[in-house]
Amino acid sequence: MKELTHFNHAGEAQMVDVGAKGESERVATAAGCIRMQPETLQLIQSGGHSKGDVLGIARVAAIMGAKRTAELVPLCHPLALTRVDCSFEIADAPPAVACQVTVATRGRTGVEMEALCAVQIALLTVYDMCKAVDRGMVIDAVRLLEKRGGRSGHWRAAPEADPGTEA
Repeated sequence: MKELTHFNHAGEAQMVDVGAKGESERVATAAGCIRMQPETLQLIQSGGHSKGDVLGIARVAAIMGAKRTAELVPLCHPLALTRVDCSFEIADAPPAVACQVTVATRGRTGVEMEALCAVQIALLTVYDMCKAVDRGMVIDAVRLLEKRGGRSGHWRAAPEADPGTEA
């Protein structure tokens, strides 16, 4: 089994030294969903929410979340991102909004945390904008779907680990 890299020989937290690693193209895709009442989903779909375009604002929030990940996750390296793509898919049964984010950089460390953070921030934004009408929304199934680049190469989640909005 591999050892945890964020601890030194004395067991103290440390930021991993990536200085000796070569730069490469690194891409990660993460996903998650937020389940809600049918009426809440209808408000989002119709654009009838008094706060505006819920998914448009959540898309911008995902981009901001990816860019600010190093400020939120203590041992995460700040990265110069080259791309953040955020998409949403509506499911009527059960009523939910699925979010998928792909993040890319050319650097010495991966962008998995940025993709995961972006999904969470997008879904939290949906929750924030809709909580006045539905406090029972549930965010779940947040997971890494795929990562490419770096020394560890390509990794993809098993299909059974991709529940989408069926959660």
